[in-house]
Amino acid sequence: MAAGEAALSSPFAACAAGEGLVLGRIAQSLDGRIATPSGASRWIGGAEDLAHTHRLRASADAVVVGATTVAADDPRLTTRLVPGPSPVRVVLDPRRRLGTSFHVFRDGLPTLLCTSPEAATPPRHGTAEVMAFACPHGGFDLRALLDRLAGRGLRRILIEGGGVTLSRFLAADLLGRLHVTLAPVLLGGGIPAFSFPPAASPATARRLAWSVHPLGGDLLLDIAFTAQAAGRGGEAPRMP
Repeated sequence: MAAGEAALSSPFAACAAGEGLVLGRIAQSLDGRIATPSGASRWIGGAEDLAHTHRLRASADAVVVGATTVAADDPRLTTRLVPGPSPVRVVLDPRRRLGTSFHVFRDGLPTLLCTSPEAATPPRHGTAEVMAFACPHGGFDLRALLDRLAGRGLRRILIEGGGVTLSRFLAADLLGRLHVTLAPVLLGGGIPAFSFPPAASPATARRLAWSVHPLGGDLLLDIAFTAQAAGRGGEAPRMP
């Protein structure tokens, strides 16, 4: 079994049994950055980290990214490095600011562009289907988004980036699991991995439990949002 595959089997065991799971995924430097100040992020993790991301995609029904990630990286979001089907790509773009020249909007693979009702016309964005969602305060109702995806049979959801999108799912208690790759590189500045209101003190911060797995030259932190890990006094993790 390749490095990281043991960690992969655990998060998706529930999915294999037909249950839903929302899994967050991010790779960061030792100093907590996912990109340089200019937005360059290829590649913080090593080859094994990239292959692990592709395995996660192959086990997911849909992969979710924000507009900033598409604009910065022009990702394909496919499983080209591993066996298995590519997931439906879901791009969150409330103002529909992305053009149609990016890979996900022109390669013909199943893609959903989620935008505000005001920006939902025309109903296609390149080869992608447009889905309209209410955007109070400029952001999506993420619970409603997961419900809409579940209505399409998309229940195993991979939240792949960027940091703001992942942080919003995390802050909304919508993640069932989180995979963080920690790479032995120091960027000295740049875009942080997570961004949400700070805790008043370490004692009041949300403290998590993880298992650690070698992933080539990197470390994979596998975090399960159980009641004990989340510290919510017996509340079960919220799933779509």
